[in-house]
Amino acid sequence: MSIVHVMRHGQVYNPGRVLYERLPDFHLSDLGRDMASKASRWYEGHPITHLRCSPLERAQETMEPVHALFPDLEVVTDARVIEAGNELRGQVMGHTAQAARDPKNWHLFLHPLRPSWGEAYADMAMRMNAALRDAADAAGDGEAIIVSHQLPIWITRLSANGRHLWHDPRKRQCTLCSITTFHLYDGAVARIEYAEPAGDLLPNAPHYGF
Repeated sequence: MSIVHVMRHGQVYNPGRVLYERLPDFHLSDLGRDMASKASRWYEGHPITHLRCSPLERAQETMEPVHALFPDLEVVTDARVIEAGNELRGQVMGHTAQAARDPKNWHLFLHPLRPSWGEAYADMAMRMNAALRDAADAAGDGEAIIVSHQLPIWITRLSANGRHLWHDPRKRQCTLCSITTFHLYDGAVARIEYAEPAGDLLPNAPHYGF
């Protein structure tokens, strides 16, 4: 049995409410750093032997307090756990899905089950599952931590549960700095657990992938 904890990054400073996707220079807000610090303490007492992280700044900054707990471990940057690709990048989304209501973007919503606005769910599941298995192997007899992003984490969970990958984004159970733990047996996910160690710091406004 191997254990891999997949952590979502903290809140990002994004006053313009744009969909930042993989764009550079989107960093954690002060609250996001507080969330990361509090969530990192959840790992105290765990036999962590491997750290892996998305290359994006918000993920790297979320990993910092985790790495401080395990300073002897190298943080492996893995592009396979990066945010989902999205053709709406850089546009204002906000709580009203402003970019989705713009007629110039309507062609992107012709095939929502794939989805046609960005990276295919099946491709995302493939890359995330491969990274999950590699992290489990690298952890050996210990446990691994991956810092990633909401949609890739949720797709990994849906895939592991054998559910269809298209879904309602409002129903994702993957809040900021939440931890989704995958228990793998012979490379296959046998059990999934979920925790929100920074849940009391969550802002009132939802953050569906932003």
